[in-house]
Amino acid sequence: MQPHQLNPQIEPQFEAVNDYIINHLGSNVPLVEKIGHYIVESGGKRLRPLLVLLAANACGYKGDNHVSLAATIEFIHTATLLHDDVVDNSDLRRGKDTANARWGNAPSVLVGDFLYSRAFQIMVEIGKMPIMEVISNATNVIAEGEVLQLLNCKNPDTTEEAYMQVILGKTAMLFEAATECGAILADAPEDQRTALQLYGRHLGIAFQLIDDVMDYLSTAEEMGKNVGDDLSEGKPTLPLIQAMKNCTEEERQQIRQAIRNGGLDDLQPILDVVHRSGAIEYTQQQAQKHADLAIEALQALPETSFRETLAQLANIAANRSA
Repeated sequence: MQPHQLNPQIEPQFEAVNDYIINHLGSNVPLVEKIGHYIVESGGKRLRPLLVLLAANACGYKGDNHVSLAATIEFIHTATLLHDDVVDNSDLRRGKDTANARWGNAPSVLVGDFLYSRAFQIMVEIGKMPIMEVISNATNVIAEGEVLQLLNCKNPDTTEEAYMQVILGKTAMLFEAATECGAILADAPEDQRTALQLYGRHLGIAFQLIDDVMDYLSTAEEMGKNVGDDLSEGKPTLPLIQAMKNCTEEERQQIRQAIRNGGLDDLQPILDVVHRSGAIEYTQQQAQKHADLAIEALQALPETSFRETLAQLANIAANRSA
């Protein structure tokens, strides 16, 4: 079941977001439109725009600007994907060639810029300054998170705290912006806005932790990218950081060397260490902890089916396998 199918009331709104996205990819430059359609239609779950819809509905919103706001969030997310794939030299995402693998790095970066600017055009049309403030701040923090990840890349001394700082910026920030802006759009009271901000933050952390686990568990078919991608790029994610705390000195040095050098020469022995060390279970426990904090934050909202769906999504994020 797709996330948007958890709540029948949200499905028509979700379809309206999809239509809005497709209708706002137009450009006078055919390549911009082609790459935009390719990446937007490549099979993502649209979780972040779904969060906008659920948050706005949970706060009693009755208008239709949540559809365009949800599209704004998806455009920003898609822009970050285009840029990330260039930075990481990725050739597979969601089971398909990345845009940079198909068209090259320069067009991918520039179409990412186009999607960012289209998102801000839509925000101007919505016309709520607090929303523009939250989203402009979020895009800035996301960029900082990506740079921080780049600095940590191939650094085997990266701590758990430093890793958490990266995922707070590069992943959790857009989740947080999506849910907080849903509340702002609905003119929700301050306690509900804060609750949804915290919910989005903890949900985003849980989501990324499981994403990092899947790099050591899933097949390429299940997760739509190559197994061991993080290791091949020298990214010290939590499973590796935790494994180094609970293995032999020889194994620790092997992991450190793999992080420093990147590549997949030692993939299988490192996978074995990660599994034996309890690093997978530890990371999954941390994800569940943040999912529980997300659900706890929802107590400030009125009891509705939308609040219940938000709670379901937190548990799904912490227990997903794809």
